[in-house]
Amino acid sequence: MANLKEVRTRIASVISTSQITSAMKMVSASKLRRAQDAIIKMRPYAAKLKEILQNLSTSLEDTGESVYTKTRPVKNVLLIVIASNRGLCGAFNSNVFKAAMVLINEKYAAQQKAGNLQIMCFGKRTSEFFIKRNFKIAASNSAIFDSLKFENVAPIAEKIMKEFATGEYDVVEMVYNQFKNAAVQILSSEQFLPVIPVEALKSGNAKSAVDYIFEPSKEDIISELIPKSLKIQLYKALLDSHAAEHGARMTAMHKATENAKEMLKDLRLSYNKARQAAITKEILEIVSGAEALKG
Repeated sequence: MANLKEVRTRIASVISTSQITSAMKMVSASKLRRAQDAIIKMRPYAAKLKEILQNLSTSLEDTGESVYTKTRPVKNVLLIVIASNRGLCGAFNSNVFKAAMVLINEKYAAQQKAGNLQIMCFGKRTSEFFIKRNFKIAASNSAIFDSLKFENVAPIAEKIMKEFATGEYDVVEMVYNQFKNAAVQILSSEQFLPVIPVEALKSGNAKSAVDYIFEPSKEDIISELIPKSLKIQLYKALLDSHAAEHGARMTAMHKATENAKEMLKDLRLSYNKARQAAITKEILEIVSGAEALKG
């Protein structure tokens, strides 16, 4: 059995750790509220804008008017992986990396083998993971989470669109955690470019749809709408991941605090047992010494 000093040291250490995890939980809860409000307000707008874009893109699919809807043979791939700058958030980062590796191995193994797969990293943990595994890094945007604003995300989306339009990439996909609630994150894999038309329209239902008259023309609307929609799509993915990160960290710190409390119970029980054993030993020594003097 551990001596009293060792148990007291462990108790003090666990109490200190518990205070840290409890403080981190409260900080994450505060940040989660702001991040959650931001993504909840963004989702309806982003979803409707994407729906409009997909419908218009479908009508222009045969004419080939938009460079962002053109499907080319997949030779060069850009994979956008969104994780976090910090750890202590449970399996948040590892789940994203596993999903990215599964996507690469199942869908883009040939491109990776040929050296035509590049990773755009969001978050320091993402950069560390893929650099260790010798992947080609297109860009590392770790500082974006320090000031997550649309004005900071838009130039990154513009750069990706420009590189896709010039043929540097044939397909761009995103892997990230979608926020559901504080305890649940949904792993998402979305194609960023080329823009995917609505499945219902692709299956032939477009023939029965109403033929609307557009002012200005569909081509003009598409040329304005696609860049804006893609910027919003990337911004929404970052907001989703940001909110999911704080939710995962809050949950992880809550569990760590609860585990610390359980450990404290066990340690205090061990401390009391060790203390009682020490007292009993001292009493026995005193009694034995008294008996020896009598003898």
